[in-house]
Amino acid sequence: MTARSFPRATILGYPRIGRRRELTKALDERWAGRLTAREFDATATAIRSSIRERLVGLGLGRDDSSIPESFSLYDHVLDAAVTVGAIPRRFDDVVNAREDESGAAFALARGHGDASPLAMTKWFDTNYHHLVPEIGPDTRFRASSNRLIRDFTEARASGFITRPTIVGPVTLLLLSKAEIDAPEGFLPFSRLADLVPAYARLLSDLSHAGAEWVQLDEPALVSDAVADDADRLLAAVEAAYRELGAATERPRLFVSTAYGDIGGALASLAATPVEAIGLDLVRGTIPSRIDSGTRARLADKALVAGVIDGRSVWRGDLEAALTTAADVRRLTRSVAVSTSTSLVHVPHDVSLEQHLEPRLSTWLSFADQKVQQVGVVARGLASGSSSVRGELDAASAAFSDRLNAPGVRNQAVRARVSLLGARDRYRVSWNQRREVQKREFALPLLPTTTIGSFPQTDRIRRARTRYLGGFDSAETYVTFIKNEIADVIALQEELGLDVLVHGEPERNDMVQYFAENLEGFEVTLHGWVQSYGSLCTRPPILWGDVSRLAPITVGWSRYAQSLTSKPVKGMLTGPVTILAWSFVRDDQPLSDTAVQLALALRDEIADLEAAGMGIIQIDEPALREMLPLRGVDHEHYVAWSVGAFRLATAAAKPETQIHTHLCASHFGVVLDAIKGLDADVTSIESAHSRMEIVDDIAASGFDHDIGPGIYDIHSPRVPSVDEVTKLLVRAAEVIDIDRLWVNPDCGLKTRGYQEATASLRNALEAATRVRQRVVEQRAASASAG
Repeated sequence: MTARSFPRATILGYPRIGRRRELTKALDERWAGRLTAREFDATATAIRSSIRERLVGLGLGRDDSSIPESFSLYDHVLDAAVTVGAIPRRFDDVVNAREDESGAAFALARGHGDASPLAMTKWFDTNYHHLVPEIGPDTRFRASSNRLIRDFTEARASGFITRPTIVGPVTLLLLSKAEIDAPEGFLPFSRLADLVPAYARLLSDLSHAGAEWVQLDEPALVSDAVADDADRLLAAVEAAYRELGAATERPRLFVSTAYGDIGGALASLAATPVEAIGLDLVRGTIPSRIDSGTRARLADKALVAGVIDGRSVWRGDLEAALTTAADVRRLTRSVAVSTSTSLVHVPHDVSLEQHLEPRLSTWLSFADQKVQQVGVVARGLASGSSSVRGELDAASAAFSDRLNAPGVRNQAVRARVSLLGARDRYRVSWNQRREVQKREFALPLLPTTTIGSFPQTDRIRRARTRYLGGFDSAETYVTFIKNEIADVIALQEELGLDVLVHGEPERNDMVQYFAENLEGFEVTLHGWVQSYGSLCTRPPILWGDVSRLAPITVGWSRYAQSLTSKPVKGMLTGPVTILAWSFVRDDQPLSDTAVQLALALRDEIADLEAAGMGIIQIDEPALREMLPLRGVDHEHYVAWSVGAFRLATAAAKPETQIHTHLCASHFGVVLDAIKGLDADVTSIESAHSRMEIVDDIAASGFDHDIGPGIYDIHSPRVPSVDEVTKLLVRAAEVIDIDRLWVNPDCGLKTRGYQEATASLRNALEAATRVRQRVVEQRAASASAG
């Protein structure tokens, strides 16, 4: 096999939700029982077909394998696990009973009956969430799904030769966790040699179906999972790909990497028979630094140069991209131009955003525009820069215009930043604050609360749409929102929660809501990206210096507090999360932008305190997702991210109780950062991962109050009282119960009221049981003493 047949222009993946979110809407309809399996499959088929046609229209080839067949109904990691038979035994009966493959996958993703769903976490350092496969010593790997073959055959029948795409065996295992009953110390990666034959069988089946190339995504090769045990792991990687490459019946193999520098793994892959290797040249590999030995091995391979940023919405510098691609051509005879990552991280099409200020639109590039940019650079590489001079100059002009536009630099904001000192980031000590807050709030043992949002019902969404569309007056909308808040407060009082929230009915999204009320941001109407499953977000565009012109949350919070004698939390989104869930300017360090956001939030906290709010929560669920993939970069990140949070909160009075929330966050990985936040109370996802984090918390010496979640909001399941009690008891076994709070994993926005209310009742009953048990034990101990 030769590498010459790899297409000269490609992408690593494309948004799969549909230009108008057709997939996400169909998913919700399917789960609600309003679509049959056959109707749902027809919708998915239509979306796949439209994606292929769209990509050809944007310049990719119809029959040269340049289009990746990367569609997924829910999650590509889940797809890979199901494809090779990595299904936990608790789902055996469910999977065997399902007539449709998608229904079986959804059972793993959402849970079914007593079978809890797979855990979920962030996909590398992005805002995409993937499901975490569970692997045990006895997991029987086998080619157990025909999804890839079905999609490829479907495409071929319509005249397309596409490139089947799947998460590679190394990344699949490195992202997996040990099955629940696996022996202590078992590592899923130890099963690599057992997993490779299942991939080999899949490759053989794809070859028989007519596939010419297959894309195996191995982004884990850029992470610390490789760097921490490089010699052993890279030897296993090389052995695995030598075995796959040695198969006689297989398509050509393209191993893609993304999200950073492939490092030493490049030499290992270069030593195997794989025909093409992808490099992230935006955030990773520098061609001139590749050693001579590796260069020699790369000479007969195709290198897929990821020079178009797959995660950014900025138009970028195409001249620089072309120069980098030309540098790669010095390494091999065959170079393909590509995006640096899958385009699943960006919206579909700038042209849909007709409301945006025209000047801003010229600075932007969404998925469709990035496909076109790939084509421009590929043509320039093949025929010389003069052949695309017009496109290169237009991109350079837009880049220059963006840097010099009014509002990009606000001198008042920059002057305020320049006056900051070290003392602006510190509160009085935790011990002092805790004593003051105990007297202030007099909360019971195991105080109960929720994370913030309550269900965003169709009624709320319709009311917001009518108001924004001009059909209802501001007065009508405000009255509606006040009624929603009153209902949420009444429900929480009826349930018996100790610290209440206002439910956030006025917020479309926890980041967009703030972006709409801060200078320096712009929001889109159709800029949806997938977070997980059917959940999508519209990340705002942060293009200039950030400032707050007026209070944002104070009015609603003050109203909610007026309805109850119990404390109501003021709810803010933290600076790191606003950065992580926005498309951020790239003309200055993230740390500089974080300081500007922190100052805006600092002002909001002061106004909330003045309005009488004694408890304020600053959510930082994205703290983990922005953690750099390489450990060498962690210290700098922790310093500025923690510094931004502390700048926002440091001026709060000692009696003001500052909460923060983190989700899908592997506590141990960001332990130093969480400690450094110095929040009075930290709530964190743990029910979804079955309370795995509490041992890390206990071992760390973390001494502030902590609320490990006891209700998994990612699943429609209503956990029983006994199930939730076990989780709470598990937490109390290793954490001082006087520091424990009781709360769900995350906000309730995506759940319905019926399931959320039932789940909260069970959680509160569990808290009452454990609380009473502790009180009785202490009374007995005091009596005996």
